[in-house]
Amino acid sequence: MNISIELTFSPLQDDFEKHIINFIKKIRSSGLTVLENPLSTQVYGDYDKVMKVLFVDIKEAFEMMDKGLLFMKIVKTDRSEYEPHF
Repeated sequence: MNISIELTFSPLQDDFEKHIINFIKKIRSSGLTVLENPLSTQVYGDYDKVMKVLFVDIKEAFEMMDKGLLFMKIVKTDRSEYEPHF
């Protein structure tokens, strides 16, 4: 089963940028399809593989900072080819 996940990662501390960059680099190195924009990161792939990667990477990211927030939206389909029709 393929899924699409949108992640918005927000470390709640002054040195937030390095934590976001490290988190995105870890996800990029996973081999999953990853698309980024200024507000979020989208990850696409097989449910089991995506969740296994995120399970490890989210825990590691949280352990490396004092306070943080992660918003995650999951869609049960691969939306990586989506193009607006307007």
